[in-house]
Amino acid sequence: MGMSVERNRQGEFVIWLGIACNAALAVMKAAIGVVGYSKALIADAVNSASDVFGSIAVLVGLKVSRKPPDEDHPYGHGKAETISAIIASVLLMVAGLEIGLSGVRSILAGVEEPPGWIAFWALVLAIFVKEGLFRYQYRIGRKTASQALIAASWDHRSDVFASLAALVGVGGAIVGGYLGKEWLFYLDPVAAILVSLMVIRVGYRLVMESVHSAIDHVLHEEDAAEIVRAAEQVPGVLAVDELRARELGPYVIVDVKISVDPCITVLEGHGIAKRVKQKLTGEFDRVFDVFVHVNPFDPVFPYGGGANVSGDRPTILH
Repeated sequence: MGMSVERNRQGEFVIWLGIACNAALAVMKAAIGVVGYSKALIADAVNSASDVFGSIAVLVGLKVSRKPPDEDHPYGHGKAETISAIIASVLLMVAGLEIGLSGVRSILAGVEEPPGWIAFWALVLAIFVKEGLFRYQYRIGRKTASQALIAASWDHRSDVFASLAALVGVGGAIVGGYLGKEWLFYLDPVAAILVSLMVIRVGYRLVMESVHSAIDHVLHEEDAAEIVRAAEQVPGVLAVDELRARELGPYVIVDVKISVDPCITVLEGHGIAKRVKQKLTGEFDRVFDVFVHVNPFDPVFPYGGGANVSGDRPTILH
């Protein structure tokens, strides 16, 4: 009903790809972090592990959101995707806090040796993998208008910056070992703390965006204007008096008032309203449902019998 099966299939594939890559990276980073004596790499492993759980939450949200409407949820389950995005973001913040605490504990305990080169190259590999995941998942998220996918994609990008910070810390500590500068060993746990701050910041921003989406709000005016123009093209519609396009997760619910010839029958007016609904749900993938109210056209006040006294355009409610 607007949203295609292909959207869900693409979303699930991207999420499963992210789960597989993050799980592999988490195991690799943890093992090499222990062998290579790198607190920053172990912290990055915790970050990757949290991404696995976050991706699972997003996957569950995608599955629930495509369930058809029922008696308790007449508008469908679109908000499940937004809720899963909130869960993924909160998990990201929790992981970031744990990373920071780990770095602080390491500094207080003292650092006696630098990490090995294997930790450095593991981070280089992780950066390339995560940047590739970000670009692919963000593109699919934009294409399918999935907030949960976009939130998860920015998680990949935050991992890139986090791994870059860890890379600088690990590299600096390794150089300190060659130069005999033991104070440079502390760059590794300091990098872990910087990683945690970046992760917490990204998680907080995504939580705020997801909460905003969870609260009902209308579509942006420029997007709603496209829906108005489409409705005006339906034969029999003399004017679009008023339109409210409400976002519901990845979906949009449209309430529209149209004016028709006052001399036609109720059956003919119903047929025009039905064609308006068919056009909007067929032309706009995000439009989940349309409620059409039919008004008799008034030539004196052409838009809603005086509801819009300017007489030059329909009212788009905000």
